[in-house]
Formats: sequence, C-alpha cells, structure tokens
Amino acid sequence: QVHLVDSGGGLVQSGGSLRLSCVASGNTVNIMSMGWYRQAPGKQRELVATDSNGGNTNYADSVKGRFTISRDNAKNTVYLQMNMLKPEDTAVYYCNARVHAYHLGTYLGQIDYWGQGTQVTVSS
Repeated sequence: QVHLVDSGGGLVQSGGSLRLSCVASGNTVNIMSMGWYRQAPGKQRELVATDSNGGNTNYADSVKGRFTISRDNAKNTVYLQMNMLKPEDTAVYYCNARVHAYHLGTYLGQIDYWGQGTQVTVSS
C-alpha cells in the first residue's frame, strides 16, 4: 500500500504560477513512477506529467514549456511547478504513483495509487 497526500492548489490569475507537492508514504520502495493527472468538470482525467525512476519525464502537449515535474526521492515527494497558467488549466490535480505489486514473492503487476486531489483554479 502507498498513501499519497497532495497539496498546493489554489486560486491564481492567468499568467501566474503554482507549485503542487505530493508526499508518498507506505511501501514506497516499489514505486516505478510518480506523476500528476488532472480532471476538469465534465471531462475525463488526463495525464499532465510523469517522472519514472530512471529520470524519464513525460508531459502532455498542452503543458510542455510551462510545467515542470521533479522528484525528491529522499523525501518520497514529487512536485509540479506550473508557470504561465491559463484558465484551461483549471481542474482538480491528482498525484499518482504507479507501483510494482507483489504478494508473497509473486509479481502481481502494476497498481496505481492516487492522492485526494487539489483544486487549481485559474481566473482570466
């Protein structure tokens, strides 16, 4: 089990910045990647950015050049620095950890864990 607590959302004007944080606890040794997803009202949850254990990052086209994901492995924390925010970035942002799952030594596959979500609202 992995427990995620995300924070840092808020209300900001268009062009402003926010920094989201997510702290992982529990069985963090099997985490293979961490990232951020978002869900706007009436829309499906979508990937924002991910960071694998190998240091490979992946961004949605809509946030490239504006958002930066980073990890502090010593603190089991992932961050999302969001600059040049736009009204269309308004959503609930969820931290994600993808974990290799094992039971009694048997590999079960990958499991996704989610934070509780933090609201980001960008006013025009």
